[in-house]
This record gives sequence, C-alpha cells and structure tokens, in this order.
Amino acid sequence: MKTKIINIILIYLLSLPTAATAGEIIDQAGRTVQVPDKISRLISLAPSITEIVYALEQGEKLVGATQYSTHPAAAQKLPRVGSYVRLDLEKIISLKPNLCLGIKDGNPEHTVSKLEELGIPVYVIDPRNLDDIVEVTKRLGKLLGAEETSNILVAEMLSRMTAIRQKIALTDTKPAVFFQIDAAPIITVGRDTFIHELITLAGGRNVAGGPDPYPRYNWEDILKLQPEIVIVASMAGGHTPEELKSGWLKWPQIPAVKNKRLYVVDADLIDRPTPHLLDGLEEFARIIHPEIFGEPDAK
Repeated sequence: MKTKIINIILIYLLSLPTAATAGEIIDQAGRTVQVPDKISRLISLAPSITEIVYALEQGEKLVGATQYSTHPAAAQKLPRVGSYVRLDLEKIISLKPNLCLGIKDGNPEHTVSKLEELGIPVYVIDPRNLDDIVEVTKRLGKLLGAEETSNILVAEMLSRMTAIRQKIALTDTKPAVFFQIDAAPIITVGRDTFIHELITLAGGRNVAGGPDPYPRYNWEDILKLQPEIVIVASMAGGHTPEELKSGWLKWPQIPAVKNKRLYVVDADLIDRPTPHLLDGLEEFARIIHPEIFGEPDAK
C-alpha cells in the first residue's frame, strides 16, 4: 500500500510543469533573485539547508556551510562560514560562491543584502511547518537541477504523513503531552513550532500549546497540567537519559511519571526543518499511540 501511494504521488509530481533553474526567480521570502545559469559553487547558510542539499544528492556543489552542519557526515568536512545567525562575510566571499542558500528565520538581513550588493545571489527559504518542508524540497530540487530526486523525496514524505493521518483518524484519544527542551531550565514549545505540529499530527495534545513559542515552566505549573506523556530531548547534549529523567522522577503524582510514560528522544530527529523530521513524527506517533504504531525506539 505504501509503495502504491508513493507511486501515485510521484506520477502527479512528474506531471507538474517544471520551473526554470536560471534567470530571475522568486524565493520564499518574496524576493526576486537572479540565479546563475549553472550553479557550481554553493554555500548553505543554515544546517537544515545543508542537510536538504545532501538529501537531494547535490552535496558536490557545496563549497561552504555554517557551524553545526553535521548531517550527513560528509558535511562536516566543508569550510565553515560562521553560524547561521552570525555569518562570516569575508569567509563567504573568499569561497567565491555563485549562489548562497539562506533561511529567513535566522540569517541577518544586512548580511544577505551585503552579499547581493557584492554580486552574490542569495535564495532564501522559509519553512515553518511540514507542508513548507515539502515545498522547500520541491523548490530546491528545481533550483539545483535535481527534480527527479526531489520528487521521490516529496512523494515519500507525503506518503508517510498520509499513513500517520489515516491511522490517527481511527482514534479519538488525544493524550496530554509535555515536551521538554534540554535538562534545565524547563523550556517547552508553544503552538507556533515544528514540535507542536509533530505532537498534534501524532495524535497528542500539547498541554503547553499557547502563543509563546518557547515558554518556561516550573514544577508547580507542570503539576497543574498533569501531562500523561513527557518527551525530553537534549538539544545542547552532554546529558544521559537518566539525567534528563531525574527531575521528573521526583514527582510520582504526575501521570506520565506514575505510568512510566517518560521518554528521551534523539534531538537530531526533531531540531531541523528537513525531510528527516518525518522520522521524528513517526517516533512521536509510537510514543503517543503505541497501541496503533508499536513501541517507540525512544529510551
């Protein structure tokens, strides 16, 4: 069934009209960008972009990337051009790119403007949810001349999302979920985040789903929320699963602790807007609804 769905989606995608990969195009920030005829020296200005470029099998075009561009392993060998929020303009210029791929939420506008003043075009993406990641994958596939690979990736992503939505539709149960970023302080996620979307699509209810994207909570707040499931991810690293769980184990009156539904997940599954986020969605589905999806891989 999964293969059939992928084939149907792939046929649809291949039937769509293709866009030019050279000349003036509009990026996701609504800017007009003059793209070179042949993209041969590419710089990624965010780790998520680096990962997508490799997923499209276009890693050979990359001549530079930002800090923390660690996936896949080949990306670790690329020259660094600063962090995505503090770009090293001189280093970028020295690598002589004929196109940079930027991200709207993070790259400083003044640096992007300066690069374009110097004749280096910057194509900006703006992924804010899973549907946007699908769109970004399609756009970059066309831009980099990798439409066939892009279409296969997109078809697989859509198939996996559809499979989860179909299974979740069979249950009315939406367990209360609390997600914690790192060990301390207790920071969670509001509704305008990727992780909130993962919780919701996986059939859970984010008990911290308010307007603040990254609110802080204390134990008194959490005791009032009474989450049935707790998911912890160490974004900064350096903590064992036992250390990440230890604070929670002091509160057996919390349903998630009492019923042993306290999970630690690999932050790499959920911290970047790339096709890899689908792995995170499937892991969340196993955590929230193991009766439907089977037991989770999380610790």
